Amino acid sequence: MKTCDVAIVGAGPYGLSIAAHLKARNVDFRIFGNPMHTWLQHMPKGMRLKSEGFASSLYDPDSTFTLEAYCKEKGLPYSHLGRPVPLSVFAAYGLEFQRLFVPNLENKLVESLKQTAEGFEIRLEDGETVAARKVVMAVGLTHYTYVPSEFASLPQQFVSHSSQHSDPAEFKGREVVVLGAGASALDWAALLHQAGAKVHVVARRAKIKFHDPPKDLEPSLLSRLRSPITGIGPGWKLFWCTNAPLVFRKMPVNFRLEKVKTVLGPAPCWFTKQEIIGNVSLIEGSKVSRMEVQNGKVNVDLVDASGATKSLTADHVLLATGYKVNMQRLRFLDSQLGQKLKTVENTPVLSSNFESSIPGMYFVGASAANTFGPLLRFAFGAGFASRRLSRHLASVVARKSVARQSGAGYAGVRGGEEAGVR
Repeated sequence: MKTCDVAIVGAGPYGLSIAAHLKARNVDFRIFGNPMHTWLQHMPKGMRLKSEGFASSLYDPDSTFTLEAYCKEKGLPYSHLGRPVPLSVFAAYGLEFQRLFVPNLENKLVESLKQTAEGFEIRLEDGETVAARKVVMAVGLTHYTYVPSEFASLPQQFVSHSSQHSDPAEFKGREVVVLGAGASALDWAALLHQAGAKVHVVARRAKIKFHDPPKDLEPSLLSRLRSPITGIGPGWKLFWCTNAPLVFRKMPVNFRLEKVKTVLGPAPCWFTKQEIIGNVSLIEGSKVSRMEVQNGKVNVDLVDASGATKSLTADHVLLATGYKVNMQRLRFLDSQLGQKLKTVENTPVLSSNFESSIPGMYFVGASAANTFGPLLRFAFGAGFASRRLSRHLASVVARKSVARQSGAGYAGVRGGEEAGVR
């Protein structure tokens, strides 16, 4: 069995950025997963990112290969602010980043992961078994798709989560109900309309709130002092979320959980609004009271706050109901690992270096948001995670290497997207 110091599970922005940093620090690592899989396979073609151009990069150690540098090299339009980044451009940039900085990526899925006396044992889809002293879980959101229990038993050919699709054209000529009030729901609604579908958006919120466009593409110093621009949005609240994730971790757990749920709640972007209004039926302030499939159609009964009812009949219902991190959804984890893992609301409790209660097991990305704040829900957070975690791992690996060479042997040390698993 081959042994490495660090195994990274996942090859999205977090996994690739961490791998690039570990490589620069000469840490022995292996990384498994399909590069940019979530972005390529679980988001709709034609989508544009919510994040601004300056906040849509992956992170090499010297910050040389930014999205701006890639667009300049390819002759593509780019702006720090105010120009939405096409999904196709971001995904292609991520693949180029992987080719340049993580050429050793192994495009394999992880079938199982269990703990051993020396660290962890990973079984890959091709049957290979790998031993790793440390493991970094950079799994993506697709493991955490949230389907309300009342819809879970309905046949998927009629009712499905938005992440199960990537091409709006498959719904051309069909009538589709989209459930949700966030960016995913409204992005899908706009793209479905463009693809030739008849679309209804049903939202529990009384009013769908669209993000405002940037007020100033070249903000003055005074403007930046009044409302600083951050990688996850403008304002002093987001400034502290972006620049003080270690302080956020020190806050009381109930405070952290509440802020992660409420800061930057569901909201579509400004550029989607003009594509929606007048083109898509918006049914706000309503919830589904009943949904059933009959005669090849989906019947959807709605009720609003006043008790008034409305019924829709559609060919398909698309659940843009988001994601909820839940360690129980990581089916590849050995059951004993799951039992040992200390969690709060099904998310891992992490040290300041991203280490869980299982020594040598680390979580980044959305899995770490309840510890470090909303920053970790965005690709922009990969900068903080890759710098801090790679520095920690390089230090720990170096100490353990010295210990092994001196005959002390190996012992676990406490310290602190994506599609790399099945």
